[in-house]
Amino acid sequence: MLDLYEINETLSMINNQHLDIRTITMGISLLDCADSSVEACCRKIYDKITTKAKHLVEVGERISATYGIPIVNKRISVTPIALVAAACNTRDLVPFALTLERAACECGVNFLGGFSALVQKGNTPSDDALIRSIPEALARTSHVCSSVNIGSTKAGINMDAVRTMGEIIKKTADLTADNGSIGCAKLVVFCNAVEDNPFMAGAFHGVGEADCVINVGVSGPGVVKCALEDMKDADLGEIAECIKRTAFKITRMGQLVATEASKQLGARFGIVDLSLAPTPEVGDSVAYILEEMGLSSVGSCGTTAALALLNDAVKKGGVMASSRVGGLSGAFIPVSEDAGMIAAARSGALTIEKLEAMTCVCSVGLDMIAIPGDTPASTISGIIADEAAIGMVNQKTTAVRVIPVVGGKVGDTVSFGGLLGEAPIMPVNGADCSKLISRGGIIPAPLHSLKN
Repeated sequence: MLDLYEINETLSMINNQHLDIRTITMGISLLDCADSSVEACCRKIYDKITTKAKHLVEVGERISATYGIPIVNKRISVTPIALVAAACNTRDLVPFALTLERAACECGVNFLGGFSALVQKGNTPSDDALIRSIPEALARTSHVCSSVNIGSTKAGINMDAVRTMGEIIKKTADLTADNGSIGCAKLVVFCNAVEDNPFMAGAFHGVGEADCVINVGVSGPGVVKCALEDMKDADLGEIAECIKRTAFKITRMGQLVATEASKQLGARFGIVDLSLAPTPEVGDSVAYILEEMGLSSVGSCGTTAALALLNDAVKKGGVMASSRVGGLSGAFIPVSEDAGMIAAARSGALTIEKLEAMTCVCSVGLDMIAIPGDTPASTISGIIADEAAIGMVNQKTTAVRVIPVVGGKVGDTVSFGGLLGEAPIMPVNGADCSKLISRGGIIPAPLHSLKN
């Protein structure tokens, strides 16, 4: 039972330290919507989503009002559309994206993820059709998010898909150039993608999941930062203990919301994702946590070590507070969505190379990074390959969400609005990697993948 002190502490976290539930995400299986007719398949998809998620927003708002807990986003994830559309034998999957957009608007959700393909070991015709459809699909929709998994520890890295995704990102940027190339902010390229991720833009509903589940993503970087402000003379072991205790409190709130939402929506309780998800608001920043530990600026020497401590302590504390932990569960470092990261990138203290090093120890990868619009597709593919290699070898999820801003130069700033924030355009290594990327083929899985 909560005592008065714990209640007051939680209220302070919500009112003063930006504590919130970042998202309630309903995962919906569309496997039973498959049909040889595109029109019939799209109709089934729309009907199932709007039936299952009809009350999602309403329930989220009711829980928020009942418990006084801010719930920022209500979202939907669906079975990767490349799987569902395979029965249609069509080369154009844009109609599926438009169907998802209509369903998202009808349900009133913020985003809908799952315009996705899983090609870590090779492509089917449906996968190829979906990937080719991504630029137009994201240009013609506002709520639909897309992801492609191009590698895994078990399968290796599909370098043909890596090469293609560099080109797709460039085309998506071109088609949304009039809006800061925002289409790329809704597109993620994964290695070791998980089936129960509640966070966009990479959420999809895995084939191993139940028909309808509720996954919750928590937030709370501001809470952790405030807790560390009282530990000026503490050693790093004591700081880790403080973060563990704080993560426990944050996750317990996520557990409560997930339990209530599942009950009221008649869906299975999936997971609570422990990830610390920042926002552009001052004070709600993962970078500020690292600086509170003793860094003059995130990006300085010692940043990766501090982030490793943070990520580990968040997981250790959170796993004790929830019966079902999953998703990505770590500390996010999206540049445009974190006020401290934005400041460090502007000052030059934080570079893409340092961010890549940081992704070795946290979730998820190179996230929401704006780069010059004239960056070659092969260079973007090289960035994807590097990040996928980190994920493959370290048996963790990594991803790339970069935005080549058409017409943008290093030092410019592009604004996306809302939680997507704004990003300074960062320099990219100009050395040519096109010959490596053009070779294609498969980078074999590492030896430690042979565990059976």
